[in-house]
Amino acid sequence: MPPANLDARRTLRHLMRARRATLPARQRLEAGNALAQQLALLPIVESAQTLAGYFACTGELPLHEVPGLCRARDLDYLLPVLGRGRGLRFARWQTGASLLSNRYGIPEPDVAEAELLAPEHLDIVLVPLLAFERGGMRLGSGGGFYDASFAMLQRVRRPARPWLCGVAYAFQEVDSVHPALQAQPWDVRLDAVLTDRETILCAQDPACTTG
Repeated sequence: MPPANLDARRTLRHLMRARRATLPARQRLEAGNALAQQLALLPIVESAQTLAGYFACTGELPLHEVPGLCRARDLDYLLPVLGRGRGLRFARWQTGASLLSNRYGIPEPDVAEAELLAPEHLDIVLVPLLAFERGGMRLGSGGGFYDASFAMLQRVRRPARPWLCGVAYAFQEVDSVHPALQAQPWDVRLDAVLTDRETILCAQDPACTTG
């Protein structure tokens, strides 16, 4: 990646983390409520059996209403679990069930390894992010876990399952020409973004082919 892009990504991550940190708790909760209402209206939810979320930390938009939505729609709700490398797997979880902290201090379901699901077995994945643009590019925290875990989507015509849906506050949107959001070979585009204000269906990469 060119040094200019690295600097732009570093700067934008710092800016968005700082801005998220200033949000009062009430605004975060209201954003989570609004997001769940929009999620409930997505047609893909009607045919899904599994939906993966995340445990919100460091100011991420909270998903506190999503487990209840999943119960009401008879969906399995899952959370990501770190492996040794960058690959994620996912475990079913219900509110109140046991959690353990991973190596980054993020809570994960306390389940046996045999109960973990591979990324390709999911229907919908809610993806945390620091910034996004409407074409489906996202800026994550820099670990590359989601890009590595869903790299198989680069080889198929989109949309496909798993359906990747970014989750963000509206202020995390940036222009598509921002240097921090210029596509890299390992980046996996989102199918949609849900914010506290709207649902954005992303344009797909015309270079994507079936395979």
